[in-house]
Formats: sequence, C-alpha cells, structure tokens
Amino acid sequence: MTYLTGSYPLCVEAADVNGDGKPDIIVANFVSNNAGVLLNVGNGAFSAQTTYSTGSGPYYVAAADVNGDGKPDIIVANYGSNNVGVLL
Repeated sequence: MTYLTGSYPLCVEAADVNGDGKPDIIVANFVSNNAGVLLNVGNGAFSAQTTYSTGSGPYYVAAADVNGDGKPDIIVANYGSNNVGVLL
C-alpha cells in the first residue's frame, strides 16, 4: 500500500504516538513545511496523515519522550530555518 504525504517526504520514523500499542508513521515533508502522522489502524493499514506545521524545510524526524510525560514527542530538524522543533 502507499499513502499520500506532503511534498518531498524525506524522513520517516515509526513510533506509537497515540499510546495504542501499535507503531504509527511520522514523516518529514520538506517542501510542505510540515510533519505528517499516519496512525496505525491495524492489519497493516494506516489512516490519512494529519499534518503539523514545522519550521522551513523539515529534514529529519525522531520520536522520544523529551518532556517526561510518558508519551512520545516528535522532534523535527528544520533545514531551511536552521532550528529544531519539538511537537509535544
């Protein structure tokens, strides 16, 4: 299966972002200036992406619990704006 993303998807990460025990997909959409999350709906299928605004030119995404609340946060390296954003 293939899933639509924003323009120029560069990096993907798998992490359980909604706490249901299934790995979801996080994608950095470089030209669209957003990060997309595709939730795992089971049986190897994923929902359409929900997008979150980032800085300019998101190049890399990672998931980690950076604020200690027990939930994974999305970390985005933004090439065009020379910064790192954290989506909590």
